[in-house]
Amino acid sequence: MIGRSEVRDVGRDTRGPSVTGVLAAVGYPLLGAVLLVALWWLAVRLFVEPGSFLSAFAPDRGGRALVDLLGEGTLNRHIIASLRRILVGLAIAAGIGIPFGLALGGVPLFARTIAPAASFVRMVSPLSWTPLAIIWFGVGDQPVYFLIAIGAVWPIALSTSAGVAALDPQWLMLGRSLRASRLELLRTIIWPGIRADVLTGLRLALTTAWIILVPAEMLGVDSGLGYFILDSRDRFAYSDLVAAIVVIGALGFTLDRAAHHLLTPRRKTARRPARRPVAAPADIVLAEPGAPEYRI
Repeated sequence: MIGRSEVRDVGRDTRGPSVTGVLAAVGYPLLGAVLLVALWWLAVRLFVEPGSFLSAFAPDRGGRALVDLLGEGTLNRHIIASLRRILVGLAIAAGIGIPFGLALGGVPLFARTIAPAASFVRMVSPLSWTPLAIIWFGVGDQPVYFLIAIGAVWPIALSTSAGVAALDPQWLMLGRSLRASRLELLRTIIWPGIRADVLTGLRLALTTAWIILVPAEMLGVDSGLGYFILDSRDRFAYSDLVAAIVVIGALGFTLDRAAHHLLTPRRKTARRPARRPVAAPADIVLAEPGAPEYRI
């Protein structure tokens, strides 16, 4: 006798995504975007007088300006310049933040000594470093790289440090007992254990870097989306300014979604191996009681 649940399972089409899944993935976000544009249009219609310069901020005029700018290719070089600065700044932040996080989480003496000063520097707004960045590096891309890196380094460093601190000490002790070198410990135990935390830090750093990028590009550069906003303001091209804001939001959303898919670790399902008797190695050397204090 077939139950009701089995009848429902037989009648269900499992060859593709369900209508509910498609609606949740596409329909609801699209509905939210339509509501946002509708509220934007309604606010301009109700609170802005016709013929006022504020009417240039209407969504229909901004949309026409966006189509024209994309058709003419005006925004292409600014988008490419902004993406290049994001990648370079994130690369610098990762090159500094990952080793710094390893030291913070793995060497208690280093953490007790440096952590208070690092927390002090972390609480300073990245844009507060703007005058010093211009003095040190002059005008151009270098100050932008510096501002992005000094803001994005902290999510990476703190996530890496938290990952190291959460490692099981018994695995580290086992690696040392098997006479593994520091490089072997890093490659076989530490990096697999902290990979998820590092990827999470990179995604958070990307969000921080994108927020810093636009005001940083308003300082002595001649390309980038931040520069284009200032240029549009000086030309009184407010429709172009609205189009640039839309592009910034769309690119930021796209980067965040891409980072979510690329940098979010996925668990792999594997079969449980058959149990086998494990023979203890004959040459295990336990760590000496007087060994230096470190975790990695």
